[in-house]
Amino acid sequence: MTLAPSPILTLNDGRGIPQLGLGVYKVPEPEAAEVVRTALTAGYRHLDTAALYENEAGVGRGLAESEVARDDVFVTTKVWNDRHGFDETLRAFDESIGKLGLDYVDLYLIHWPAPRQDRYVETYRALERLRSDGRARSIGVSNFHIHHLERLMGETDVVPALNQVELHPWLPQTAVREFDAAHGILTEAWSPLARGRMLGNELLAGLAAKHGKSEAQIVIRWHIELGNVVIPKSMTPSRIVENLDVFDFSLDADDLAAIATLESGERTGRDPDDAD
Repeated sequence: MTLAPSPILTLNDGRGIPQLGLGVYKVPEPEAAEVVRTALTAGYRHLDTAALYENEAGVGRGLAESEVARDDVFVTTKVWNDRHGFDETLRAFDESIGKLGLDYVDLYLIHWPAPRQDRYVETYRALERLRSDGRARSIGVSNFHIHHLERLMGETDVVPALNQVELHPWLPQTAVREFDAAHGILTEAWSPLARGRMLGNELLAGLAAKHGKSEAQIVIRWHIELGNVVIPKSMTPSRIVENLDVFDFSLDADDLAAIATLESGERTGRDPDDAD
C-alpha cells in the first residue's frame, strides 16, 4: 500500500525535506533493512538514523534493496557525543557514510550539544566543512536549547537548517519553536508520541473517535499542523503505514486548543544541559 506523499518543507539553504519521516531509534541493525523497505514501499521518503543507533548499515542496505532511487530519499544521520571535535567529527562522518553505503547524506546533525565537553562549536565547524564539500547537503543540530543556538550562530558561519528536539503535547517546546522560526530554522520532533506513553489518553481518544483516526494519527497530525518535521518510529508494518496516513484530515481550532491543555513539561529523555 502506497499512501499520499508527505508535504515538502523548505530548509533555509533552499533544499526540501519531507515533513514526515521514519525514525529508527532502537531498531536492531538486523531488522533495520526490512523496516526501511516497508516504509519506502508505503511511501516514506525521509529516513532518520544516527551513529548511536548502530543501525546505519541496515538503513543503507534497506535503501539499496528498495526500488526507490537514492536521490528521492532524504537521509539524516548524526554525530554522537564521544566524537565531538573538528577532526574527530570528520572521521565519525566517514564511518557513518561508509556504513550507510552512500556518497552523501541529506542532513548531518550534532546529536547533542554535550555542553560539559564545550566542543559543539568546534564540531559544527566540521559540519560546515562537510557542507562545503557537498558530502552533507544540509547541516543542523539536535537537542539544542536556545542559548546553545545563540552561541553557535554567534561563532560560526552557517545557520543550522534544522533543530531536532524532543517534542510532543506534554512538551510542545513553544519557545524553541518560536526561536527556530524567527531564525529560519525548521524544528523537528523526536519522541513525537512521548515514546508511546501518550497513547491511551482520554482526550486524545475522544479526538480519535471524532476524526475516525487513531490516537497516534491525531498526535502526528498535531505535529503537522504546528509545522514540525516529525519522525515517528515503528517496526510494525501496519503502524508504519498508519503513521503516514495523516494527510486526509485536519484538526480544527478546538482540537488544537484541547491538545494544548496536555502540556506538562514532562520529558521522556534527558535535558540537553545535563547531557555529557
